[in-house]
Amino acid sequence: MTEQQQGDPIPDHIAIIMDGNGRWAQQRGLPRTAGHKAGVETVRRIVRACADLGVKVLTLYTFSTENWRRPEEEVALLMHLAEDYVRREVDELERNNVRLRMLGRREGLPASLLRAMDEGTRRTAHNTGLVLNLALNYGGRAEIVDAARAVVTAVRQDRLNPALLDEAVFGRFLYTAGLPDPDLVIRTAGEMRLSNFLIWQVAGALFWSTPVYWPDFDKTHLLAAIRAWQESAAPA
Repeated sequence: MTEQQQGDPIPDHIAIIMDGNGRWAQQRGLPRTAGHKAGVETVRRIVRACADLGVKVLTLYTFSTENWRRPEEEVALLMHLAEDYVRREVDELERNNVRLRMLGRREGLPASLLRAMDEGTRRTAHNTGLVLNLALNYGGRAEIVDAARAVVTAVRQDRLNPALLDEAVFGRFLYTAGLPDPDLVIRTAGEMRLSNFLIWQVAGALFWSTPVYWPDFDKTHLLAAIRAWQESAAPA
């Protein structure tokens, strides 16, 4: 599939595990940092492609709670790249009707990155097109724990009757409250694991893995994943 056919359904929500930056760089004799920098360019391409295709929500696994275990220099670079992306792209996001959001725990993230995210979120809050979620300091289990804590607080403050708690109500306490669950999860670099990504929300999603490293991922690969989702959703 090279082009989306007019009238074909499009996933409302695509979630991507961006993997393979380091291996991409190593294959080229470059430092891992070069792979991460190349990966930022892919983010720009895929955000534009999803907006053009009419995807409603794109969630990118930008920095996981497990990523803190990486070398300190690499963590610092990833934080810098995330901040630089937001600061550089916010004008274009605003022009292109993209709404920026952050999923994850704020604790531990650099103050400058949080300021950039808050400013980007504020400036794009009025937009009605693609919602771009950057999952930063994000873990699926941590999200569920945070939601459970919020439920307990709501019950204690008499804002929630525990007898009324069900999956839909619980979902209103997740980071993704108000957004549709992912229809399609894409993972690059050939891995077949969810790696603690949106583990509550992806119960009904199609998981699609490609051996292509994230820096080489482009619209052609995105369309192939969408075609797989379309075929999986088609009546037998």
